[in-house]
Amino acid sequence: MGDDWQTILYTASVWVMPVLIAVTLHEAAHGWSAWHFGDDTAKLLGRVTFNPLRHIDPFGTVLLPVLLLFGSGGRMMFGFAKPVPVNFRRLRRPRRDMILVAAAGPASNLLIALISAALLRTINLLPVEAQEWMALNLLNSLWINLLLCVFNMLPLPPLDGGRVAVGLLPPVLGLRLAGLERYGVMIVLVAIVVLPWLGGWLGVDLNIFVWLVEFPALSLRKMILVSVGVI
Repeated sequence: MGDDWQTILYTASVWVMPVLIAVTLHEAAHGWSAWHFGDDTAKLLGRVTFNPLRHIDPFGTVLLPVLLLFGSGGRMMFGFAKPVPVNFRRLRRPRRDMILVAAAGPASNLLIALISAALLRTINLLPVEAQEWMALNLLNSLWINLLLCVFNMLPLPPLDGGRVAVGLLPPVLGLRLAGLERYGVMIVLVAIVVLPWLGGWLGVDLNIFVWLVEFPALSLRKMILVSVGVI
């Protein structure tokens, strides 16, 4: 039992910080960009901050990552924070600024992923006993941020990519896509949870998350690691 707990604690220690940083900066980026473009809703609610306690969602930031961590045997952790409230009507140029505010979150994740990959080049500057632990933190940071970036850019409201698509499409099509927002969370849950379960029962691969998120994230990871000279 002692060894099992040591393994669990070690695994958590290389996942918790990357997830907290990823989801905190993602939401803070939304809040800051909305404030910059004229909507201070998030600022007044204390959400333009790097304090993770202001962004934690009990399910998305705590329970879901723990369930995924144990369910994957310590190979995978994924989560999300409380969405930052944005009043798009208060933005100075609502259509353009909505796109920029929505894109700010995934852009922050991409930036963190690039920094994490670059920092892998400095691992040998650390004491030998700390190198593996830090390398795992940085690799997990790279991976979780790429997953968040790709997932959130799927063109389905209320995901960030959905808001970007609504702003880019002609108004008639944008309004139709925006109308899916009330069903967006349900569609995501069906795609991530129900379809893989149904596929397993039918003997067919219906894991849309792997096709639309994991495969693109894997390609991005390889490109970034090559670009910074790690591989």
